[in-house]
Amino acid sequence: MKFTLSWLKEHLETEAGLDEILDALTDLGLEVEGVENPADTLGVFRICRVIEAVQHPNADRLRLCRVETFPQGPDGPSEEVQVVCGAPNARTGMRGVFAPVGTHIPGTGVDLKPGVIRGVESNGMLCSERELMISDDHDGIIDLPEDAPLGARFIDYAGKNDPVIEIAITPNRPDALGVAGIARDLAARGIGRLITPEIQPVEGRFESPLKVRLADDVASGPCPLFVGRMIRGVRNGPSPQWVQDRLRAIGLRPISALVDVTNLLTYDRNRPLHVFDADKVQGDLEVRLAKPGERLVALDEKEYEFDGSEVIICDDTGPEAIGGVMGGLATGCTEETVNVFVESAYFEPVRVAATGRKLKINSDARYRFERGIDPEFTQPGIELATRLILEFCGGEASDLVVAGAVPDTTRHYRLDPERVRSLVGMEIAEDEQVKTLRALGFEVADDMTVTPPSWRPDVQGEADLVEEIARVASLTRLEGRPLARPDPGVARPILTPMQKRETRARRTIAALGYNECVTYSFIDAESARLFGGGTDDTMLANPISSEMSHLRPDLLPGLLQAAARNQARGFNDLALFEVGAAFHGGEPGQQHLQAAGLLVGHTGARDPFGARRAVDLYDAKADAEAVLSAIGAPARMMVQRGASDWWHPGRSGRLSLGPKNILATFGEVHPRVLDALGVKGPAVAFTVLLENIPFPKSKTATRPALKISDLQMVERDFAFVVDADVEALTLVNAARGADKALIEDVAVFDVFAGDKAEAQMGAGKKSVAITVRLQPREKTLTDKEIEAVSGKIIDKVARATGGVLRG
Repeated sequence: MKFTLSWLKEHLETEAGLDEILDALTDLGLEVEGVENPADTLGVFRICRVIEAVQHPNADRLRLCRVETFPQGPDGPSEEVQVVCGAPNARTGMRGVFAPVGTHIPGTGVDLKPGVIRGVESNGMLCSERELMISDDHDGIIDLPEDAPLGARFIDYAGKNDPVIEIAITPNRPDALGVAGIARDLAARGIGRLITPEIQPVEGRFESPLKVRLADDVASGPCPLFVGRMIRGVRNGPSPQWVQDRLRAIGLRPISALVDVTNLLTYDRNRPLHVFDADKVQGDLEVRLAKPGERLVALDEKEYEFDGSEVIICDDTGPEAIGGVMGGLATGCTEETVNVFVESAYFEPVRVAATGRKLKINSDARYRFERGIDPEFTQPGIELATRLILEFCGGEASDLVVAGAVPDTTRHYRLDPERVRSLVGMEIAEDEQVKTLRALGFEVADDMTVTPPSWRPDVQGEADLVEEIARVASLTRLEGRPLARPDPGVARPILTPMQKRETRARRTIAALGYNECVTYSFIDAESARLFGGGTDDTMLANPISSEMSHLRPDLLPGLLQAAARNQARGFNDLALFEVGAAFHGGEPGQQHLQAAGLLVGHTGARDPFGARRAVDLYDAKADAEAVLSAIGAPARMMVQRGASDWWHPGRSGRLSLGPKNILATFGEVHPRVLDALGVKGPAVAFTVLLENIPFPKSKTATRPALKISDLQMVERDFAFVVDADVEALTLVNAARGADKALIEDVAVFDVFAGDKAEAQMGAGKKSVAITVRLQPREKTLTDKEIEAVSGKIIDKVARATGGVLRG
């Protein structure tokens, strides 16, 4: 919505400056998007006098001028400068417009600098209208009357100092689509006094020969009111200059007086109108729903076909206008128009919006009707248009033709001043609340019953009354006040243990070098099925798109899709993670908290030392164990096979506290899943089930004491011959269980398998070597005690694996 400052002041009597008005508009919710202030570009150009203009000594077409300037304004001292000018009308004694050195010339884009032209210094410029972007005239410099005040700013003298303001209008404020409505808001704020003049009806001189009828299918809703008037004997020439200047300032092209009147009132009072050439209308007008297949060539010279849902205005020959959207070309006004029929109607917003969207027509009328104009201004609007047409074009007006009635928009809401203060958080006196609403056009009864005005269709409840009071009072007046604590002293912690665990997991994974992702909780059905989901239980009733039709059963599909998008853009080595909910059902509570990480590609960039390698399952296992350690999982966990089928069956595992209490899963992602999601491997991942990890039984704010023994540790190595299918982990767990008090750690340091191993130890055999660390706590171990523990280890491994000590 654009308007000029002078236009606003026709409705608002104010002494406020431009900056104060701009700040108030934004604060009121009418956000200022831009200001075109002529003072910013033309304010430096001042009226000067040419003391003398003589022929340039070295050029036939140039004049050498001595110019009297007033750089500090009319009341400041004058200065004399020398200017070389090529204008043919430069002469001694004339008054023109001077631009000093350093000025940016908007018409040419040049920044003036001191120069030497044909051997003569020139300091500044005498300007033409094109150089000031006033017109395209550049045949000579601006020649002002002798009474033009020397030193005055040219834009002030010529009346060109009228800033153009552009504001953003939210869909719920159709009343602000007219300058009068904007002035009403500013007046309510106290920026000035509302002076929008009352509209005086025009007395009709004859009965209109052109009648209007509302069909039954529109009178009850789509078009409940149509007001028209015949004006005969008009002269449709150019509109007055002030109208043309105003329309050009807001980006509209003046067309003719009749059309310009409708455009002017559209922006001035938010009242769209249409003018028919009455001599081109055949018979009377009827407002009805279109018949499927009917066509109309509109004012934009495009032909539109109707499907039967549109409201159209017809004569005996067929459609002549699209109600609330655009008029027809056949009955449009031209310079030859003598008799006109002015239309002012009210069209239902939803119908207009649907019609405009269907026909792909964007017009000022549609923009306003679909947001909701003032139905009670329908008749006053045509009275105002009549006065302007008679003033600009002459002629004689008929009586009004009224079909239908103004729709009843009356509604009442209760104003609770205490509730306003409670919701807004400001002390706003009751009389100030009432004054604000009345300034905005609301009726407030003594019992605090409020009736919104007809031009505010957005006010639909008591909360809207509070909003109106709050925005006029200005939310910038809000003062920050701390909430009162329910209990004295230090506030209790508010994060739950699970929330703290979630934060710790997120920080740990980020510290490991992963980048956090936040993906949608919705994925497509095919991706969900790859991870055990995609059932009807997790299908959305109203999905955003077909790619977001199901709740995610796991975090990995979102991470893999993110990896695929990054690989498509050339990022092949990735470390991504996410902490969030996954869903195993569609009912409340059927979700679980996961922390998932994904490694794709290689461990780092290429280097000359060969340190770069492809990521493997041990990277994922190490990271999963680091996360579990950081969030307090027990140090000793079981490693099991049997991960879900989206993991590689031979290169994945589970970390658990028992056969059923799974804490984490790690390994390579199945190649089938990578192919389906478009990820180029290798890709390894881990998923930690944060809710499956038991919390410590003792809840203390401090860490337990560090237990360190000052006794010498003992390490012993064992090599066992076992069957080739025995897992090393089985052997390690057996050795660790031999003496839980003394054995601190068990680790595999060698595996001897293959043909050579079988040649030495027998078919189907292998050797697994482990190192066992013993850490005494009370006294140094004797050789006898060490041998006893070693015997227990050998016996335990033998029972668990059938292995024997390698000789």
